[in-house]
Amino acid sequence: MVAPARYVQGPGALRDIGPEIARIGRKALVIGGARALETTRATIAENARRAGGALEFATFGGEATLPEIGRLEAAARASACDLVVGVGGGKALDSAKAVADRCGLPVAVAPTIAATDAPCSALYDTYSEDGVFEASHELPRNPVLVLVDTEVIARAPARFLVAGMGDALSTKFEAEACARSGAANIAGGRSTLGALQLARRCYDTVIADGFSARLACERGVATEALERVVEANILLSGIGFESSGLAASHAMHDGFTVLPEARSMYHGERVAFSVLVQLVMEDRSAAEIGEVLRFSASVGLPVTLAQIGILDASQEHLMPAAEFAARPGEIMHNMPFPVDADRVYRAIVGADAIGQAYLLSTGAQRSS
Repeated sequence: MVAPARYVQGPGALRDIGPEIARIGRKALVIGGARALETTRATIAENARRAGGALEFATFGGEATLPEIGRLEAAARASACDLVVGVGGGKALDSAKAVADRCGLPVAVAPTIAATDAPCSALYDTYSEDGVFEASHELPRNPVLVLVDTEVIARAPARFLVAGMGDALSTKFEAEACARSGAANIAGGRSTLGALQLARRCYDTVIADGFSARLACERGVATEALERVVEANILLSGIGFESSGLAASHAMHDGFTVLPEARSMYHGERVAFSVLVQLVMEDRSAAEIGEVLRFSASVGLPVTLAQIGILDASQEHLMPAAEFAARPGEIMHNMPFPVDADRVYRAIVGADAIGQAYLLSTGAQRSS
Protein backbone atom coordinates (compact mmCIF):
# COMPACT_ATOMS: atom_id res chain seq x y z
CA MET A 1 0.00 0.00 0.00
CA VAL A 2 1.46 3.34 -1.08
CA ALA A 3 0.38 6.91 -0.36
CA PRO A 4 1.71 10.47 -0.24
CA ALA A 5 3.93 11.20 2.74
CA ARG A 6 1.77 14.11 3.93
CA TYR A 7 -1.78 15.19 3.03
CA VAL A 8 -3.18 18.57 4.10
CA GLN A 9 -6.71 19.72 3.21
CA GLY A 10 -8.97 22.55 4.28
CA PRO A 11 -10.16 26.10 3.60
CA GLY A 12 -7.15 28.40 3.19
CA ALA A 13 -4.63 25.54 3.22
CA LEU A 14 -2.59 27.30 0.52
CA ARG A 15 -1.74 29.99 3.06
CA ASP A 16 0.33 27.34 4.87
CA ILE A 17 2.37 26.38 1.82
CA GLY A 18 5.47 28.29 2.96
CA PRO A 19 6.08 26.31 6.17
CA GLU A 20 4.95 23.10 4.46
CA ILE A 21 7.49 23.26 1.63
CA ALA A 22 10.16 24.59 4.01
CA ARG A 23 10.06 21.14 5.63
CA ILE A 24 11.24 19.68 2.33
CA GLY A 25 13.61 22.07 0.58
CA ARG A 26 15.16 25.51 0.42
CA LYS A 27 14.39 26.46 -3.18
CA ALA A 28 11.41 25.30 -5.22
CA LEU A 29 10.53 25.45 -8.88
CA VAL A 30 6.76 25.93 -9.02
CA ILE A 31 5.22 24.48 -12.19
CA GLY A 32 1.62 25.37 -12.93
CA GLY A 33 -0.90 26.09 -15.63
CA ALA A 34 -1.40 29.70 -16.63
CA ARG A 35 -4.82 30.05 -14.97
CA ALA A 36 -3.74 28.18 -11.85
CA LEU A 37 -0.70 30.42 -11.37
CA GLU A 38 -2.78 33.51 -12.04
CA THR A 39 -4.97 32.71 -9.03
CA THR A 40 -2.34 31.29 -6.66
CA ARG A 41 1.03 32.85 -7.47
CA ALA A 42 0.77 35.81 -5.10
CA THR A 43 -0.33 33.63 -2.17
CA ILE A 44 2.41 31.07 -2.81
CA ALA A 45 5.13 33.67 -3.23
CA GLU A 46 4.17 35.66 -0.14
CA ASN A 47 3.91 32.63 2.12
CA ALA A 48 7.15 31.14 0.85
CA ARG A 49 8.89 34.49 1.48
CA ARG A 50 7.59 34.60 5.06
CA ALA A 51 8.93 31.09 5.64
CA GLY A 52 12.32 32.05 4.22
CA GLY A 53 12.05 29.97 1.07
CA ALA A 54 13.13 30.84 -2.46
CA LEU A 55 10.95 30.23 -5.51
CA GLU A 56 11.00 30.31 -9.28
CA PHE A 57 7.93 29.81 -11.46
CA ALA A 58 7.50 27.97 -14.76
CA THR A 59 4.26 27.93 -16.75
CA PHE A 60 3.01 24.55 -17.95
CA GLY A 61 2.17 24.54 -21.67
CA GLY A 62 -1.15 22.72 -21.38
CA GLU A 63 -0.45 19.17 -22.61
CA ALA A 64 1.62 16.53 -20.82
CA THR A 65 3.81 15.58 -23.76
CA LEU A 66 7.36 14.30 -23.52
CA PRO A 67 8.75 17.47 -25.20
CA GLU A 68 6.89 19.69 -22.71
CA ILE A 69 8.22 17.66 -19.80
CA GLY A 70 11.71 17.98 -21.28
CA ARG A 71 11.34 21.77 -21.51
CA LEU A 72 10.29 22.01 -17.87
CA GLU A 73 13.09 19.67 -16.82
CA ALA A 74 15.58 22.08 -18.39
CA ALA A 75 14.01 24.93 -16.41
CA ALA A 76 14.32 22.94 -13.19
CA ARG A 77 17.98 22.16 -13.77
CA ALA A 78 18.71 25.79 -14.65
CA SER A 79 17.03 26.97 -11.45
CA ALA A 80 19.21 24.80 -9.17
CA CYS A 81 16.10 23.98 -7.14
CA ASP A 82 15.96 21.17 -4.58
CA LEU A 83 12.17 20.74 -4.75
CA VAL A 84 9.53 20.78 -7.47
CA VAL A 85 6.01 22.02 -6.68
CA GLY A 86 3.12 21.34 -9.05
CA VAL A 87 0.08 23.63 -9.03
CA GLY A 88 -3.08 23.22 -11.09
CA GLY A 89 -4.93 20.36 -12.74
CA GLY A 90 -3.95 16.76 -13.35
CA LYS A 91 -1.73 17.24 -16.40
CA ALA A 92 0.22 20.08 -14.80
CA LEU A 93 0.72 17.99 -11.67
CA ASP A 94 1.75 14.96 -13.74
CA SER A 95 4.31 17.09 -15.55
CA ALA A 96 5.70 18.37 -12.24
CA LYS A 97 6.00 14.80 -10.97
CA ALA A 98 7.80 13.78 -14.15
CA VAL A 99 10.24 16.70 -13.89
CA ALA A 100 10.99 15.93 -10.24
CA ASP A 101 11.66 12.29 -11.09
CA ARG A 102 14.00 13.15 -13.95
CA CYS A 103 15.91 15.53 -11.71
CA GLY A 104 15.98 13.18 -8.71
CA LEU A 105 14.05 15.68 -6.55
CA PRO A 106 11.06 15.42 -4.19
CA VAL A 107 7.74 16.76 -5.46
CA ALA A 108 4.91 18.54 -3.68
CA VAL A 109 1.57 19.17 -5.34
CA ALA A 110 -1.19 21.72 -4.75
CA PRO A 111 -4.22 20.90 -6.93
CA THR A 112 -6.47 23.83 -7.75
CA ILE A 113 -9.27 21.57 -8.96
CA ALA A 114 -10.53 18.20 -7.67
CA ALA A 115 -11.03 16.70 -11.12
CA THR A 116 -8.85 13.59 -10.78
CA ASP A 117 -7.00 11.48 -8.22
CA ALA A 118 -3.65 12.23 -9.88
CA PRO A 119 -2.24 14.37 -7.03
CA CYS A 120 -1.58 11.47 -4.65
CA SER A 121 -0.11 8.92 -7.03
CA ALA A 122 3.39 7.84 -8.01
CA LEU A 123 2.33 7.89 -11.66
CA TYR A 124 2.20 10.32 -14.51
CA ASP A 125 0.52 9.98 -17.89
CA THR A 126 1.83 11.31 -21.18
CA TYR A 127 -0.18 12.27 -24.24
CA SER A 128 0.41 13.19 -27.86
CA GLU A 129 0.16 16.81 -28.98
CA ASP A 130 -3.40 15.99 -30.05
CA GLY A 131 -4.36 14.68 -26.61
CA VAL A 132 -4.24 10.95 -27.36
CA PHE A 133 -3.17 8.91 -24.33
CA GLU A 134 0.27 7.37 -24.89
CA ALA A 135 1.52 5.78 -21.68
CA SER A 136 1.52 5.71 -17.89
CA HIS A 137 4.90 6.03 -16.21
CA GLU A 138 5.65 4.73 -12.73
CA LEU A 139 7.65 6.78 -10.26
CA PRO A 140 9.79 5.46 -7.40
CA ARG A 141 7.89 7.43 -4.77
CA ASN A 142 4.69 9.34 -4.17
CA PRO A 143 4.56 13.09 -3.62
CA VAL A 144 6.02 14.14 -0.29
CA LEU A 145 3.20 16.65 0.16
CA VAL A 146 -0.33 17.00 -1.23
CA LEU A 147 -1.84 20.33 -0.17
CA VAL A 148 -5.50 20.92 -1.05
CA ASP A 149 -7.06 24.34 -0.45
CA THR A 150 -10.82 23.77 -0.57
CA GLU A 151 -11.51 27.50 -0.88
CA VAL A 152 -9.64 27.37 -4.18
CA ILE A 153 -11.43 24.18 -5.21
CA ALA A 154 -14.84 25.71 -4.39
CA ARG A 155 -14.14 28.76 -6.55
CA ALA A 156 -13.30 26.63 -9.60
CA PRO A 157 -16.06 25.70 -12.06
CA ALA A 158 -18.24 22.95 -10.60
CA ARG A 159 -17.71 20.85 -13.73
CA PHE A 160 -14.19 20.05 -12.50
CA LEU A 161 -15.47 18.74 -9.16
CA VAL A 162 -18.13 16.68 -10.93
CA ALA A 163 -15.53 15.23 -13.29
CA GLY A 164 -13.53 14.21 -10.23
CA MET A 165 -16.59 12.37 -8.96
CA GLY A 166 -16.69 10.47 -12.25
CA ASP A 167 -13.08 9.41 -11.78
CA ALA A 168 -13.77 8.48 -8.16
CA LEU A 169 -16.83 6.37 -9.09
CA SER A 170 -14.59 3.89 -10.87
CA THR A 171 -12.25 3.26 -7.94
CA LYS A 172 -14.44 0.74 -6.12
CA PHE A 173 -15.39 -1.27 -9.19
CA GLU A 174 -11.85 -1.47 -10.56
CA ALA A 175 -10.45 -2.33 -7.12
CA GLU A 176 -12.99 -5.12 -6.72
CA ALA A 177 -12.21 -6.47 -10.19
CA CYS A 178 -8.50 -6.57 -9.39
CA ALA A 179 -9.18 -8.24 -6.04
CA ARG A 180 -11.21 -10.97 -7.77
CA SER A 181 -8.65 -11.56 -10.51
CA GLY A 182 -5.60 -11.29 -8.27
CA ALA A 183 -4.17 -8.61 -10.58
CA ALA A 184 -1.22 -6.56 -9.40
CA ASN A 185 -1.81 -3.06 -8.15
CA ILE A 186 0.15 -0.08 -9.46
CA ALA A 187 2.86 -0.67 -6.84
CA GLY A 188 3.41 -4.20 -8.12
CA GLY A 189 1.80 -6.08 -5.24
CA ARG A 190 -1.73 -7.04 -4.26
CA SER A 191 -4.38 -4.90 -2.62
CA THR A 192 -4.42 -4.65 1.15
CA LEU A 193 -7.72 -4.80 2.99
CA GLY A 194 -7.20 -1.17 3.93
CA ALA A 195 -6.83 -0.02 0.31
CA LEU A 196 -9.89 -1.97 -0.78
CA GLN A 197 -11.94 -0.43 2.03
CA LEU A 198 -10.77 3.07 1.07
CA ALA A 199 -11.88 2.37 -2.51
CA ARG A 200 -15.32 1.36 -1.28
CA ARG A 201 -15.55 4.32 1.10
CA CYS A 202 -14.64 6.58 -1.82
CA TYR A 203 -17.69 5.36 -3.76
CA ASP A 204 -20.03 5.60 -0.76
CA THR A 205 -18.90 9.16 -0.02
CA VAL A 206 -19.37 10.40 -3.57
CA ILE A 207 -22.81 8.79 -3.84
CA ALA A 208 -23.92 10.26 -0.50
CA ASP A 209 -22.47 13.77 -0.78
CA GLY A 210 -21.84 14.40 -4.46
CA PHE A 211 -25.05 16.25 -5.26
CA SER A 212 -24.74 18.57 -2.24
CA ALA A 213 -21.07 19.16 -2.98
CA ARG A 214 -21.86 20.18 -6.56
CA LEU A 215 -24.44 22.71 -5.33
CA ALA A 216 -21.94 24.14 -2.85
CA CYS A 217 -19.28 24.44 -5.54
CA GLU A 218 -21.72 26.23 -7.84
CA ARG A 219 -22.06 28.82 -5.08
CA GLY A 220 -18.34 28.97 -4.36
CA VAL A 221 -18.44 27.71 -0.77
CA ALA A 222 -16.55 24.88 0.92
CA THR A 223 -19.24 23.07 2.88
CA GLU A 224 -18.66 19.88 4.86
CA ALA A 225 -20.16 17.87 2.00
CA LEU A 226 -17.71 19.46 -0.41
CA GLU A 227 -14.83 18.75 1.97
CA ARG A 228 -15.77 15.06 2.07
CA VAL A 229 -16.12 14.80 -1.71
CA VAL A 230 -12.80 16.55 -2.31
CA GLU A 231 -11.15 14.06 0.03
CA ALA A 232 -12.87 11.21 -1.81
CA ASN A 233 -11.91 12.54 -5.25
CA ILE A 234 -8.26 13.11 -4.38
CA LEU A 235 -7.13 11.05 -1.37
CA LEU A 236 -9.46 8.05 -1.13
CA SER A 237 -9.56 7.55 -4.87
CA GLY A 238 -5.81 8.15 -5.16
CA ILE A 239 -4.86 5.53 -2.59
CA GLY A 240 -7.68 3.24 -3.69
CA PHE A 241 -6.71 3.04 -7.34
CA GLU A 242 -2.96 2.93 -6.83
CA SER A 243 -2.94 0.40 -4.02
CA SER A 244 -5.80 -1.77 -5.35
CA GLY A 245 -5.43 -1.48 -9.13
CA LEU A 246 -7.08 -0.30 -12.32
CA ALA A 247 -9.15 -2.30 -14.78
CA ALA A 248 -11.81 -1.84 -17.48
CA SER A 249 -13.04 1.66 -16.62
CA HIS A 250 -9.69 3.35 -17.12
CA ALA A 251 -8.74 1.09 -20.02
CA MET A 252 -11.96 2.15 -21.74
CA HIS A 253 -11.21 5.79 -20.95
CA ASP A 254 -7.88 5.41 -22.73
CA GLY A 255 -9.65 3.83 -25.68
CA PHE A 256 -12.05 6.74 -26.02
CA THR A 257 -9.11 9.16 -26.41
CA VAL A 258 -8.53 7.53 -29.82
CA LEU A 259 -11.77 9.18 -31.02
CA PRO A 260 -11.12 12.91 -31.65
CA GLU A 261 -14.65 13.99 -30.73
CA ALA A 262 -14.27 12.59 -27.19
CA ARG A 263 -11.05 14.46 -26.41
CA SER A 264 -12.79 17.70 -25.47
CA MET A 265 -14.36 15.96 -22.47
CA TYR A 266 -12.57 15.85 -19.12
CA HIS A 267 -10.83 12.69 -17.95
CA GLY A 268 -13.41 11.97 -15.26
CA GLU A 269 -16.30 12.48 -17.66
CA ARG A 270 -14.95 9.82 -20.01
CA VAL A 271 -14.28 7.58 -17.00
CA ALA A 272 -17.86 8.02 -15.75
CA PHE A 273 -19.34 6.56 -18.92
CA SER A 274 -16.60 3.93 -18.92
CA VAL A 275 -17.80 2.81 -15.47
CA LEU A 276 -21.11 1.86 -17.07
CA VAL A 277 -19.21 -0.05 -19.75
CA GLN A 278 -17.40 -2.03 -17.04
CA LEU A 279 -20.63 -2.71 -15.14
CA VAL A 280 -22.27 -4.06 -18.29
CA MET A 281 -19.20 -6.14 -19.07
CA GLU A 282 -19.34 -7.62 -15.56
CA ASP A 283 -23.11 -8.20 -15.82
CA ARG A 284 -23.64 -6.28 -12.59
CA SER A 285 -27.13 -6.19 -11.11
CA ALA A 286 -29.82 -3.76 -12.24
CA ALA A 287 -29.71 -2.21 -8.76
CA GLU A 288 -25.99 -1.45 -8.98
CA ILE A 289 -26.22 -0.05 -12.50
CA GLY A 290 -29.32 1.93 -11.54
CA GLU A 291 -27.55 3.57 -8.61
CA VAL A 292 -24.70 4.72 -10.85
CA LEU A 293 -27.14 5.96 -13.51
CA ARG A 294 -29.23 7.94 -11.01
CA PHE A 295 -26.23 9.50 -9.38
CA SER A 296 -24.44 10.36 -12.62
CA ALA A 297 -27.54 11.98 -14.11
CA SER A 298 -28.17 13.95 -10.89
CA VAL A 299 -24.75 15.62 -10.90
CA GLY A 300 -24.35 15.96 -14.66
CA LEU A 301 -22.00 13.08 -15.50
CA PRO A 302 -22.42 11.44 -18.91
CA VAL A 303 -24.34 8.18 -19.23
CA THR A 304 -24.39 7.88 -23.04
CA LEU A 305 -21.91 8.01 -25.89
CA ALA A 306 -23.51 11.22 -27.15
CA GLN A 307 -22.79 12.89 -23.82
CA ILE A 308 -19.07 12.28 -24.27
CA GLY A 309 -19.26 13.66 -27.81
CA ILE A 310 -19.54 10.38 -29.75
CA LEU A 311 -22.50 10.62 -32.12
CA ASP A 312 -21.49 7.80 -34.46
CA ALA A 313 -22.17 4.55 -32.57
CA SER A 314 -21.48 2.26 -35.51
CA GLN A 315 -19.23 -0.74 -35.03
CA GLU A 316 -16.83 0.65 -37.61
CA HIS A 317 -16.42 3.88 -35.65
CA LEU A 318 -16.25 2.40 -32.14
CA MET A 319 -14.06 -0.62 -32.83
CA PRO A 320 -10.74 1.33 -32.85
CA ALA A 321 -11.51 2.53 -29.31
CA ALA A 322 -12.40 -1.01 -28.24
CA GLU A 323 -9.24 -2.40 -29.81
CA PHE A 324 -7.09 0.22 -28.10
CA ALA A 325 -8.70 -0.50 -24.73
CA ALA A 326 -8.15 -4.26 -25.11
CA ARG A 327 -4.67 -4.21 -26.62
CA PRO A 328 -2.13 -6.66 -25.12
CA GLY A 329 -0.67 -5.56 -21.79
CA GLU A 330 -3.47 -3.06 -21.15
CA ILE A 331 -5.09 -2.80 -17.71
CA MET A 332 -8.28 -4.13 -19.32
CA HIS A 333 -6.79 -7.57 -18.73
CA ASN A 334 -6.95 -7.05 -14.96
CA MET A 335 -10.59 -8.05 -15.24
CA PRO A 336 -11.39 -11.49 -13.74
CA PHE A 337 -12.30 -12.97 -17.14
CA PRO A 338 -10.89 -12.90 -20.69
CA VAL A 339 -11.55 -9.67 -22.59
CA ASP A 340 -11.12 -8.96 -26.28
CA ALA A 341 -12.12 -6.02 -28.47
CA ASP A 342 -15.41 -7.62 -29.47
CA ARG A 343 -16.45 -8.01 -25.84
CA VAL A 344 -15.51 -4.39 -25.18
CA TYR A 345 -17.52 -3.20 -28.18
CA ARG A 346 -20.61 -5.09 -27.03
CA ALA A 347 -20.29 -3.57 -23.55
CA ILE A 348 -20.00 -0.05 -25.00
CA VAL A 349 -23.19 -0.52 -27.03
CA GLY A 350 -24.97 -2.08 -24.06
CA ALA A 351 -23.98 0.75 -21.72
CA ASP A 352 -25.09 3.37 -24.26
CA ALA A 353 -28.45 1.64 -24.70
CA ILE A 354 -29.04 1.54 -20.93
CA GLY A 355 -28.04 5.20 -20.57
CA GLN A 356 -30.32 6.29 -23.41
CA ALA A 357 -33.23 4.32 -21.98
CA TYR A 358 -32.69 5.87 -18.55
CA LEU A 359 -32.61 9.41 -19.92
CA LEU A 360 -35.70 8.76 -22.01
CA SER A 361 -37.59 7.33 -19.05
CA THR A 362 -36.74 10.32 -16.86
CA GLY A 363 -37.25 12.97 -19.52
CA ALA A 364 -33.63 14.16 -19.15
CA GLN A 365 -31.59 15.63 -21.96
CA ARG A 366 -29.89 13.09 -24.21
CA SER A 367 -26.76 15.10 -24.84
CA SER A 368 -24.57 17.36 -22.75
